[in-house]
Amino acid sequence: MACKHLHMINPVTPNSQGCIDCLATGGVWKNLRMCLTCGYVGCCDSSPNKHASRHFRESGHPIFQSIQPGEDWRWCYLDKEFV
Repeated sequence: MACKHLHMINPVTPNSQGCIDCLATGGVWKNLRMCLTCGYVGCCDSSPNKHASRHFRESGHPIFQSIQPGEDWRWCYLDKEFV
């Protein structure tokens, strides 16, 4: 099944050097994900607060990219697949 949401990818830059919500609240994260619709940077689902998933649920922006050094993958939350 091919992702049907690639049209929602925009040329974005990260809006933060870390999880923007964890930085605001003093939280911690394991890995970072960037929304490819708006540039939001949030923590992954292995992190306590799962801000990237929360951003997806609240915004509807489906495709995130890992911004960890050495990682180069994208995930569509709606299609539940790598893109």
